Amino acid sequence: MSLRNRLTLFSVLFLALSLLVIGVGLYFYERTILLNGVRDDLLNATQRFQEQYTVAKKPLEGFFDSANLVPTTLFTEEFDSSPIAVAIYKNTGERLAASQGFLGGDTKTLAADRLAAVLANQTVVGELQLRNGRLLQVMSPLTFNRDVVGVLVVSQSLRTVDRALDTLIWVLCVAGGIMLLITTAGIAGITRSALLPIDMIASTAEQIVRAEDLSRRIPVANPHDELGRLATITNDLLARMEGLFNTQRRLTADVSHELRTPLAAMRGNLEVLRRGAMKNPELLAESLSDLEREVSRLTRLVNDLLLLAQSEAGVQIRQEPVELDTLVLEVFREMRPLAEHIKLQIGSEDQATVIGDRDRLKQALLNLTYNAVQHTPSEGTVTLNLMRVGREAAISVNDTGEGITPDALPHIFERFYRADRARVRKGGGAGIGLAIVKWIAEAHRGTVEVRSTLGEGSTFTLWLPLATSITDRLTTRALAESPSKPLTPESVNSGL
Repeated sequence: MSLRNRLTLFSVLFLALSLLVIGVGLYFYERTILLNGVRDDLLNATQRFQEQYTVAKKPLEGFFDSANLVPTTLFTEEFDSSPIAVAIYKNTGERLAASQGFLGGDTKTLAADRLAAVLANQTVVGELQLRNGRLLQVMSPLTFNRDVVGVLVVSQSLRTVDRALDTLIWVLCVAGGIMLLITTAGIAGITRSALLPIDMIASTAEQIVRAEDLSRRIPVANPHDELGRLATITNDLLARMEGLFNTQRRLTADVSHELRTPLAAMRGNLEVLRRGAMKNPELLAESLSDLEREVSRLTRLVNDLLLLAQSEAGVQIRQEPVELDTLVLEVFREMRPLAEHIKLQIGSEDQATVIGDRDRLKQALLNLTYNAVQHTPSEGTVTLNLMRVGREAAISVNDTGEGITPDALPHIFERFYRADRARVRKGGGAGIGLAIVKWIAEAHRGTVEVRSTLGEGSTFTLWLPLATSITDRLTTRALAESPSKPLTPESVNSGL
């Protein structure tokens, strides 16, 4: 059974149950009102008989007889459909007189239990089931000078009440049936309309699976209701899946390319060695140097991929004091041999200390500097700067290279994104160096930004929070004494 049919069925069943409960409650409420009305009429008639008899001050046999049982002054209303019937019994239980058409049956004497209850000055109210229908009967004592001298039996047929209740049941059944039919049709239409976006989502997902086209999206009719938000979230999920799929495909292509180039070079050098290069010292040294360079390239690529995997796994970085001026100087010395005909220099150099992972920060700075060298032509300049700006340290790498196109600038920090390789002087990388820089900056509660002018050069700036406040200095001291222990509020407070 489909979801739409189940919702319709459950809704109709719930409505039917509700109507049943309301109908039963209304039936018994109306039944109680009607029976109480009949009982009140009978009690009022009993009271008026007692008052009439009390005023007359006559013996029981002298006042009540079959010819003058109900005086014309006794009642002001006539009950055409169900008149009130009266019977008088002696205190011995023998019937003395009865009105015409008495509804008490042919019983000439009262039952012993009822007679005993009435003689004990109690009023007995009960229903009787006769062959011609039900009746409500009230039995009360007749007193004379505070003595019970007889029994007054007043009864009325409940045929009118039964007819009213039967009519009520019929009306409730017909009205409830009509309401169920209308509600079933309405709920079916509402559920069909409400669940239409879900059908569209399922249909679109099925088409995506069959066609393997993640670029398709689900149309959103009303983005503010629950199904609209579901469609929006599904579209976001599809967009994320499409991005991940494209990234994976680009990763496969890029990594294959990056691995194929050094492996081909290494294979060529091995062929040279096999053909006798080992007998030539110069050729041997050149081949070994090439092999060492390609192995370093492969190692760097594998380490970068491993670092990206660690960043996705949420690996925590070290927390220790790092002197950025010393770090900049180390990067300058390591990168200077690779600069070749490029002028690598240090510009502004302030003293600054941050809390973080020294190795990761050095890797980020190396990636920025290597990226600048790769995109700077011969006789160009790459400048490293370290400045304190407020409560932050700014490490910038400025180059005089070809710059970055405006359309590539927003994607420069995306993983495996690479601009046009034709503008790269020494060949492009795998497109993960700047993504690693961004992750390292964010892991140190910092940011990285880029400004570039096409044909003039680019400037990458790494912003990191300084450890200059009192709390930061105490933290620096605690970490310097025990760098392996995690930082806690208690350790900082103990330093105070």
